[in-house]
Amino acid sequence: MRRDRTRTTPSMMDRALGERLPVLAAALRGPGTASGDARAEVLTLLTGADDDVTWLALAVISGQLPTTATVQRVRRAAQLDGPEVILKAALEALRIEGGRAEVQVASGAVVIDIEHLSRTSLGTGIQRVTRETLKRWAKDHEITAAGWLTDHTAMRRLTEPELSVALGHTKAVLAPVGMAPAVRRPQVIVPWESTYVLPEVVLEPGRTRRLEPLFRFSRSRTAAIGFDTVPLTSAETSAADVPPHFALELAAIRHVDRVATISEAAGTEYLGWRTMVRSMGLAGPDIAAISLPVEAAEPSPAALAEASCRYVVPTIPMVLCVGSHEPRKNHLAVLHAAELLWRSGVEFSLLFVGGNAWKSEGFTQRLAELRASGRPVESVLGLSDRLLWALYSLAHCTVFPSVNEGFGLPVAESLASGTPAITSQFGSMLEIACDGGALTVDPRDDHSLAAALRSLLTDRALHERLVLETRSRPQRTWDQYAAETWDYLVDQNVSAAAGL
Repeated sequence: MRRDRTRTTPSMMDRALGERLPVLAAALRGPGTASGDARAEVLTLLTGADDDVTWLALAVISGQLPTTATVQRVRRAAQLDGPEVILKAALEALRIEGGRAEVQVASGAVVIDIEHLSRTSLGTGIQRVTRETLKRWAKDHEITAAGWLTDHTAMRRLTEPELSVALGHTKAVLAPVGMAPAVRRPQVIVPWESTYVLPEVVLEPGRTRRLEPLFRFSRSRTAAIGFDTVPLTSAETSAADVPPHFALELAAIRHVDRVATISEAAGTEYLGWRTMVRSMGLAGPDIAAISLPVEAAEPSPAALAEASCRYVVPTIPMVLCVGSHEPRKNHLAVLHAAELLWRSGVEFSLLFVGGNAWKSEGFTQRLAELRASGRPVESVLGLSDRLLWALYSLAHCTVFPSVNEGFGLPVAESLASGTPAITSQFGSMLEIACDGGALTVDPRDDHSLAAALRSLLTDRALHERLVLETRSRPQRTWDQYAAETWDYLVDQNVSAAAGL
């Protein structure tokens, strides 16, 4: 069995130190001729070290990214007692790490941190955004794809199979809990004078504690995609551990150079957060909204036939609701609006597509009650993309009355498929609806939601008008989105550092 920790032997320690001292010396020295004694050269280069150099030395020699507290403690000690203190602290950490990894300093590289994406085959929400963007970045640019050791002490270069999973070419095969992927000798990456991009959400405290000093001390240009601040603005709808972990991510992200949000609404949230950051005397990141695209997939005749046979009730229209059942998605309100209409004699079926999530027990119970009473309502999960796009095409309309979204991908996907949508009258959902094809409602008003649903189910002229509006919506592709985010997060970021 392979774990991140292996038994340390003197030979492993000697080998690791012999490999890592020249790597550190080269990174600190830059272009030039190495001296014959790497240890002596490193000590000379560490004389008068600031936080940046101290961080690099600890990271390279120990094979672990140090925390801010460790960097500052060691740097202060070295100011009093000399550079040997830095090397001693790094060697002590090396004894713990065991010398198992090959350490590489990534200078001048573009490091893309896709730890989550390399371990999952999920294709919804954040994973879909990251995967579609990564595919195009990897095709058009030279990137260094990185994940993390399972103890979140260091970044490592992804293997080819892991990158294949991240790109969606193969399915993920998860290692048992506590086990590392089958990497014979991981290649630990230490970004230094490079560009680092985080296109996913980080909720592991150990990882965020090590990212924060990387952003501060690695002399790199840093950037992230900002999806939303839901764990702060709608904390009551989140799992109990998500808000505090998300707050730790924001504590790290406040030190990056740029954040590209996925909508204007998400940009407003991040700008508000940056205002709070500036009260601490920090500038915070530059923030720009780069809205997500949606490209509808044309369902095959076979997919349409399969979805129709399995999920469509003959002779009555089908209403589709896509998304997980966490409270902010407001699916209890959808069930209530549907029951109001069923009791008034409106005929339709209601299909939910999405998995259970935290605090979804109320939805599950109410769904079971309605099904037991004979209502034509169903919830499915684990649906393939081919069937999901078929359902978008088969639906009479979709409903997505969320109370808080970074973007609202199901609304955009529905409209891109030519199917009218009912969604919330504010935030990113209103941004999407403004281009036509949708009705907007107050998601906190059950009767407003029921009235909109009634209109789309009973007013043929309204439905036809909205269908026509979907066909004239502006087109935006993943190629455009990937190019714009790369330009802002990487090219412009590097140019800004160079004063260009």
